[in-house]
Amino acid sequence: MADVRPPGGDVAVEGELAIETRGLRKTYRSVRGRRVGVEDLDLQVPVGGVHGFLGPNGSGKTTTIRMLLGLVRPDRGSATIFGHDVPRHLPDVVGRVGAIVESPTFFPAFSARANLRLLADGIEAPRERVDAVLDDVGLTGRARDRYRTYSLGMKQRLAIAATLLKDPDLLIFDEPTNGLDPAGIHEIRRTMRDLGDRGKTVLVSSHILAEVEQVADTVSIVARGRLVASGRVTDLISGQGGAAVRVVVAPDDVAIATSLLASRGLVARHEDDALVVEGADPAGVNRMLGEQGVWAREIAPRQVDLESVFLGLTQHETPGGRDHRGGRRRRRRDAEPPVEPVEPAATPAATSSGTGRADGGEEA
Repeated sequence: MADVRPPGGDVAVEGELAIETRGLRKTYRSVRGRRVGVEDLDLQVPVGGVHGFLGPNGSGKTTTIRMLLGLVRPDRGSATIFGHDVPRHLPDVVGRVGAIVESPTFFPAFSARANLRLLADGIEAPRERVDAVLDDVGLTGRARDRYRTYSLGMKQRLAIAATLLKDPDLLIFDEPTNGLDPAGIHEIRRTMRDLGDRGKTVLVSSHILAEVEQVADTVSIVARGRLVASGRVTDLISGQGGAAVRVVVAPDDVAIATSLLASRGLVARHEDDALVVEGADPAGVNRMLGEQGVWAREIAPRQVDLESVFLGLTQHETPGGRDHRGGRRRRRRDAEPPVEPVEPAATPAATSSGTGRADGGEEA
């Protein structure tokens, strides 16, 4: 069963859902009137594995996550987590959810183990879980080191460890690799993949497509607060026609080359200084053009990947009307201040990590 949702189509996801939203909408007041952050969003996240929540900056990813966690009140629509309506019944399911939405806070002079023990006491999680979650994120060897000595990647892994203290079934990470170097990104990617392989459901929002493609089983792509595609990564990529050819010709020959290829039933789209021809092979394209005296300066196969799918769906939908790769940008829409909290009873393990009290001591 195909699992792809084109714009305007119905979502088709097999099996039980960890998260589902229907017609979710959120607007914000601004000096220019009401501004839409999320518009009629229908999102489905299947149970188990890693689900990428993708979109340009300002597309509504963080706003959606905050609505799921009861930190922002939607204007209309519905949302469920494991079948429980949220935020109304969030307390019934919050113990099964761990999330990192903002930068967590730990005591710099305390070790990782001491920080997690304080947090475990604060959320009434068994202290035995501390060493288990440190092992889950690969920090056992550095458990006694002070937090201030950690790299950014290690700090982010410690934040993930904090969300695991209550052994949740659903983990929500909002842009977890922001600011990390390649080694840190690799560490977080491996941690997320390991969690998905263990049967956890991991929802990760990001705009770094290459990283998500390597770990995600399924994805949802949003633009300007709307869902534009959803499904298995392999299905989304194969739905774009598979292999393509990137060919560069002289500027004066671009129109001629496009017309020649069209006469052979091939569609060539412009991408930077090249033509991208879908469903063709380099030798065939080179022969077609050469027979008519149009010579390629460069020609090479290009396999369609998640980034090309993403660009094709969102290049006209980024804030300010520019491609996300460059150009003018407006202030990020997701950065709107949250309105009144709906469920203050949410525990620290269900929102951003924190150590709570400062009344614990450092271990020997």
